[in-house]
Amino acid sequence: MDQREIKGLGPAVANILYFLHPTLFPPFNTAILRGFNLLFGDSKKLGSWPAYLEMRAVIRESNALLSPALSTDLGAFSGLLFDIGVGKLVTESNAVSVLTREREVIEKVTRQRHREVENDQREESEHLKIQYLLTKIGTSLGYAVHVATNDRGMSYDGQCLSFLTVESLPDLGLPEDLLQTISLIDVLWLTPEGSGIVCAFEVEKSTSIYSGILRLIDLAHSMGEKPLHFFLVAPDKREREIQAQLCRPAFSDLKNLDLRYILFSELCEHCAGLCKFGDDHRVMLKIARGKA
Repeated sequence: MDQREIKGLGPAVANILYFLHPTLFPPFNTAILRGFNLLFGDSKKLGSWPAYLEMRAVIRESNALLSPALSTDLGAFSGLLFDIGVGKLVTESNAVSVLTREREVIEKVTRQRHREVENDQREESEHLKIQYLLTKIGTSLGYAVHVATNDRGMSYDGQCLSFLTVESLPDLGLPEDLLQTISLIDVLWLTPEGSGIVCAFEVEKSTSIYSGILRLIDLAHSMGEKPLHFFLVAPDKREREIQAQLCRPAFSDLKNLDLRYILFSELCEHCAGLCKFGDDHRVMLKIARGKA
């Protein structure tokens, strides 16, 4: 293969030879070769058959000098080289590289975690902003507003949602477990006296659109024949995903569930106008969209 200058098959062919003759040929790959160079202070190149044969000779000689030998199976010695090559075993020859690699890994993990925390904070802030705007619009239209019980203590723009919304849901004549599920819907607009639900909003920042629709459908079925108006509120970039979900056969007959979606950008842009010129929930239809 060396004479024919066949490239790219070195590790594969060597590993086949190893499986055929494990006491004569060691397996090798990039990590094994790196471990060999570190342990023996060499600079062998991957893809060179003469280099492989020289490495094989050194491995067999070194293995024979051990008392007792590591193993007659040269894969054991190659495993040792692999552990050195990936930094699992530390020797004088690879101590610096191991420390460098460990530091790089720690820095990489730290950067990744920092990005995750920033993304989580950004998503939480955006979700809270939308809840606040929906609360602001609902109260401006004269509705009592209920926000998810686990978000009531949150504040946005210096205003705590608990001071802007009702403390609990009215008696809807539903089982306690179902009432608890409904109380976790992001925003509910209730009649002015707070006796019934008029609109429900699920804010889908990064959660499943499909599961959000199912939550609204479950609420609609639990409310019987009462007409309800439900909205998914989501980032602009998720519009096509919403349209695809609404076109699913399972959602083709929603009966008493008037389900539409609102994009974040349009809610933010038109919030003031909706508060000022709206008479009731129907003003939301100005910015809401249905399936394509």
